[in-house]
Amino acid sequence: MFDLYPIARPFLFKMAPEKAHELTLKIMKSGLVPKVKSTPNPMLEQTLWGLKFPNPVGLSAGFDKNAEVIGPALNMGFGFVEAGTVTPRPQEGNLRPRIFRNVQHEAVINRMGFPNGGGKVFKANMAKFLSHSPRPAGIVGLNIGMNKTQKDPAKDYTALIRGLGAMGDYITINISSPNTPGLRDLQARGPLLELMDAVKEARAKACGAHPPPILVKLAPDLTAEKQQELAETLIEAGVDGLILTNTTLDRPEYLPSTFRSQPGGLSGQPLTQKSTKVISNFYRMTEGKLPIIGVGGISNAAQAYEKIKAGASLVQVYSALVFKGPSLVQDINAGLCDLLKTDKYDNISDAIGTAHTKK
Repeated sequence: MFDLYPIARPFLFKMAPEKAHELTLKIMKSGLVPKVKSTPNPMLEQTLWGLKFPNPVGLSAGFDKNAEVIGPALNMGFGFVEAGTVTPRPQEGNLRPRIFRNVQHEAVINRMGFPNGGGKVFKANMAKFLSHSPRPAGIVGLNIGMNKTQKDPAKDYTALIRGLGAMGDYITINISSPNTPGLRDLQARGPLLELMDAVKEARAKACGAHPPPILVKLAPDLTAEKQQELAETLIEAGVDGLILTNTTLDRPEYLPSTFRSQPGGLSGQPLTQKSTKVISNFYRMTEGKLPIIGVGGISNAAQAYEKIKAGASLVQVYSALVFKGPSLVQDINAGLCDLLKTDKYDNISDAIGTAHTKK
């Protein structure tokens, strides 16, 4: 599949984006995706939250909403995979069509609305993955959200932690999708502190002596004042890390009007610089105390490295896979090694936040 993607891409691009994605999942589940045979590189390994990441390139939430292809994704060379977003009850999401791609600018707009099979389906798929021996190398995160009709968000997040929390290496609290009404309202001091108190209490009861770290995923559309407020709040709340960022509501003028006019969250190359700026801001505002996973517009090693130097410890990709194919993972990791050697760093962790220390 790695070598064949340039041939397969025109065929996939003739399909509706969501149909192409569903076909991709079927191919991965069938076992037709070859395993990447690569020797772990010490330059790319690092330990965060007591978890050993074999490399810093992860698969972002949204690709594998129901935890169906975690094993095949790890076998493609990802250092970690984040499954979800899962909600307690199944939901269809918004009406189709709800994904739109722009090839010229390598951009995607989606208004999915958390379509997924619900907690029971997700749990069954996770159990199936965890039963495999040996388990593929890599870390698995669980991205959790609330159902569209939920009026008390904490009920959904805590229910998912009770049911799924012990199965993941880390848990991401998604409060940043623009496609669920009221979700981004949780990106405020009062609601966030209240939610995190409930989440940590549920984790303590459900996950025993080795509770998974809790990360919070934020939007890129926060004002500077709101970013400062949240940085202080997240440290006060005892959050373990951040994922920056989700999709944006911005619409750069250079995008074609028919594409730009679609409602939803924009991802891909138009998000690159905006997400990097948010990463840089939060790294500075938290004084580097909270590890950051950087996501948004990464399509090559240079862009991944820029986010790492801005303050990200790890990075995630999704939209770029649509345009570049699965070989992107190996290309970024190989490129990162070259960039580290050029800058005379022994390990990827040496480069984190260095943009803040250079004059």
